[in-house]
Amino acid sequence: MSATSAEPEIAASARPTIGRGFRLQWEPAQQTHVLLYPEGMVKLNLSAGEIMKRCDGARTVREIVADLEASFGAADLARDVTAFMVFAVSKNWLVIGE
Repeated sequence: MSATSAEPEIAASARPTIGRGFRLQWEPAQQTHVLLYPEGMVKLNLSAGEIMKRCDGARTVREIVADLEASFGAADLARDVTAFMVFAVSKNWLVIGE
């Protein structure tokens, strides 16, 4: 038997949104985005905050990637963005809709 590592994928047409019970907020004192939830807070790094603030349930992953690439003058961000989204879904920070 061969072992295959099937990583979950998120379709470019999916529409991610912040998970139930979480609230994304800019924290001026820490100069970063945070995810607030009843039991505490998750401090996000710059990249995670920029991705999360675009996850409004209206934009597709494709649109989020294009916006990030345009905003930061970067290219080929799709793999990194979707990898973060897979992680965020595993933590219930994001919910993926079609």
